[in-house]
Amino acid sequence: MNGLPARRLLLVHAHPDDESINNGVTMAKYAAQGAHVTLVTCTLGEEGEVIPPGLAHLAADRDDSLGTHRVGELAAAMAELGVTDHRFLGGAGRYRDSGMMGAPQNRRPEAFWSADVDEAAAFLVEVIREVRPQVLVTYDPHGGYGHPDHIQAHRVAMRAAELAAETAYRRDLGEPHAIGKIYWNRVPRSVVEEGFAKLRAAVGIEAPFPGMASPEDVPGVVPDETITAEIEAPEELVAAKAAAMRAHATQIAVDGPFFALSNDLAQPLFACEYYELVAGRPGAPAGERERDLFAGVAA
Repeated sequence: MNGLPARRLLLVHAHPDDESINNGVTMAKYAAQGAHVTLVTCTLGEEGEVIPPGLAHLAADRDDSLGTHRVGELAAAMAELGVTDHRFLGGAGRYRDSGMMGAPQNRRPEAFWSADVDEAAAFLVEVIREVRPQVLVTYDPHGGYGHPDHIQAHRVAMRAAELAAETAYRRDLGEPHAIGKIYWNRVPRSVVEEGFAKLRAAVGIEAPFPGMASPEDVPGVVPDETITAEIEAPEELVAAKAAAMRAHATQIAVDGPFFALSNDLAQPLFACEYYELVAGRPGAPAGERERDLFAGVAA
């Protein structure tokens, strides 16, 4: 086991910043508890829009150096969360950001959306067999909001989990390993509605951004009953999540309990994070939510 801690969590995300927005509290909590937290990011986020005017030259239609810059932002974010094992799928730059669905960038040969799923999954299989996580977190089949790289990250993560457990598959990538539990990122509708109610109350008093997003802009919103796990953490770890999001300065602006992306539309920053268990045995009685993603799995 190469001296790794008893509890091992793997997260698979599409671009730098996705991990901090979706799982910052979860990552900080388990890292603080001594679990081994591994983040695999599938692209450098080269096609992202740039918020600070002074960094606008990094954009894909100018210097096309945003991806390299975001590597540094990701490292800074992981330092805020206490995560030391963060990697890019197949190595930094192996797969390029595909842009939004329907964009010409989707069709580039190097775009992640164009990648062969089994070929990309092999890179993740090697990580899985090395780290041997009990828990995997990734997106739902829609990628949360339909971005091609998020959808592809879901496909690659789920396929890699399947292949990593097959005894006959690529023994050169390590000994087979079956992941005990797989979760998809989710947000319960009631929490989203409550968050936007607080945001509306702040408008005109301490309006954090020029405009306001809507619940439909939040990825992965589902009915409350779909949620099987929720992860809370002390205030200092929620602050670590906010700090990690600020580290992604080209992509995110944070103001108190709210944040905005390049569209300058305010959204709630969620202090509690939610999941749907899609593979593995629940660690809580029927009808109750898990408070620990490792509940019910063996070390």
